Order: sequence, then structure tokens, then C-alpha cells
Amino acid sequence: MSNQKEKDSMRDEGLKGNEQIEEAILALQQEATPEMLAHALTVIRRRMKEGGQLIVDGAQMNLKVVETGDGEKWWSAFTGFEEELQGADSVKSTFLSDMDKLFDAALSVPDIQGVALNPWNRTMMLDKLLIRIIKPEQGK
Repeated sequence: MSNQKEKDSMRDEGLKGNEQIEEAILALQQEATPEMLAHALTVIRRRMKEGGQLIVDGAQMNLKVVETGDGEKWWSAFTGFEEELQGADSVKSTFLSDMDKLFDAALSVPDIQGVALNPWNRTMMLDKLLIRIIKPEQGK
């Protein structure tokens, strides 16, 4: 039993601090200005550099794709379990992914537009341009 507790606390460790991202997205939703966008991207970059993780939905490492009304395809990722559980879907197969690895992968897949962060509530659509701003070393 304590072994499971250890696994749970280790699993959640990478999510600690992601509430800062949620707060920055909420502020951006309330005041959509270039300054608030820059702040949200800075917070995401800081969490990424701290080794922050996101919850991603997918079985056998195939990330779930969400399609927006305009037909664009995005990977969905969540800052925490509360955000993930707000979705209409039932509990699904999820795993944690390092932000930097997820962003690198998103930049390399031509069929997707980027990462839909918290697609149900405190949403931020990180297209490839915004990901390159967060990760300028990947901005080829």
C-alpha cells in the first residue's frame, strides 16, 4: 500500500507548480492582451525548465487528437487532474509527459497544429508558433 502511495506522490511531483500556468491562462482569458499572452508563455517556459509535466491522454503512447470546429487537429494536454476530469469523456488512459519533450514532438508532427492545453476549461491553444516562442532553441 505504501508503495502505491510513493508512486502517486512521485507521479504528481511533476505537476506541482502547474497551478501557476492555470492562473496565467485565467488572467489571459480575462484580459486578452499581448502582455498577458507574453506572461502566460513565460510561466509555461519557466515550468518547462523546472522539469514540469503535463497529463496527456492516449493509449500506447498515441496521443489523443482533438479536432476544432475549423477541422484543425491538436494534441490535448492538462496541467492537472482537475482540468482533465472536466472533459465529457470518461476516465481514459493517461500518462505524464515532460513539457519540453511534448513540445518537441508537437513541432515534429506535421498533421497537428500544436497542443491544446486544458481544452475543457482554462484553455490555451499552443500552436507551433507559440511553442517556438516557448522553446526558441527549437525554432528552426
